[in-house]
Parts: sequence; structure tokens; C-alpha cells
Amino acid sequence: MRLTPLDRNNLAEKQQEVLDAIEQGPRGGWRKNFGTTGPFGAWVSAPSVGHAIQQAGEAIRFGTSLSPNVQEVAICTVGVFYHSKFEFAAHRELAIKAGVNPANLDQLKSEEIPEFKGDELLAWQIATQMLTEHGIKDETYSKAVSRLTQTGVIELIATVGYYSLISLTLNSLTIPLEADMEDPFPEIGD
Repeated sequence: MRLTPLDRNNLAEKQQEVLDAIEQGPRGGWRKNFGTTGPFGAWVSAPSVGHAIQQAGEAIRFGTSLSPNVQEVAICTVGVFYHSKFEFAAHRELAIKAGVNPANLDQLKSEEIPEFKGDELLAWQIATQMLTEHGIKDETYSKAVSRLTQTGVIELIATVGYYSLISLTLNSLTIPLEADMEDPFPEIGD
């Protein structure tokens, strides 16, 4: 890991503010003392951008009109695209809790065409098109607006963008998996 480990008992005031916002906000119950692990350790380490990024993440993850399963399909698609071990491992668990079929997530991870249906299929199509074509096809956009509303599509676009930032941060800083996380891409070195 490239990121210097944080000492929770020796943080600067601004770092402590970011940590408190992360751990005392809606993410609060995810894992014990999680605010210095995963991408959150980066945000605490660089509080001038970290505070704004964690606020955007809070709004995107907890303040949209998107159903959790749709959002998690988009997030997992981003994690697979970037081969972001931590991102996919963390959100696979959340996707299953949101009702996403684990077999579809396994297909996604294996870079097969997943058998998502309905709005989950739209989320996968939008995320995939954004990541591989740098935009959304007209037909996909029109269908998504009719099903998710224009606001929902914008929220989905923001979700893909935000989790791209997260995945790139995790990969660039070589943030390791938590001890209880299964490595989704063991063929890729640490």
C-alpha cells in the first residue's frame, strides 16, 4: 500500500473532521473503524479534497432516487471495469443485500455478458457504455429516461463517475482488501 497508515489518535483537526463525517454519517454502520480503510483513508489523508469527495459520495450513495440494486449494479460494473479489488469486493456484498442475483455478479466479474433484467440491465448498459464508449447511446439514454426519469439517469451518470474516482484511487494507492474480503481478481497482483 502506498498510502501512509493513519493513526486514529493522532490526526490533524481537518483530518478528524473528515473521519467524523465519514463514520458518523449514513455509512456509519458498514464496518467497525472503517473510516481509515479503503478509499476513506485517502480522503482523511488529504482533507482539503477528501471532505468534498466524501460529501459527494454520501449524496450519490444515499441521496438519489435510484433503487439500491440498480445503483449497486452500476458500482460493481465500474469495479470490474477498473479491476478494483476493494471496490468490487465491498460492493458485491452490498449488491447481494440489495437483491442482485449473485450469479449475475459472477458473470460480470468474469467479464461475461451478465443476465441482468429490467432496470439492472439498464444500469449495466449505461455504466458499460460510459466506461467503454465515453458516453451513452441515444437508444439507451431514451429507454433509461423513460424508466428511471431524467433525474435518475443523471444520478446514475454521477454514480458511475464517482465510483470511477474511487476505483482509480484504490488502484493508484494500491489499497489492500480487508482481511475478510475475498479477492475477486486473484490473477491480478496486488
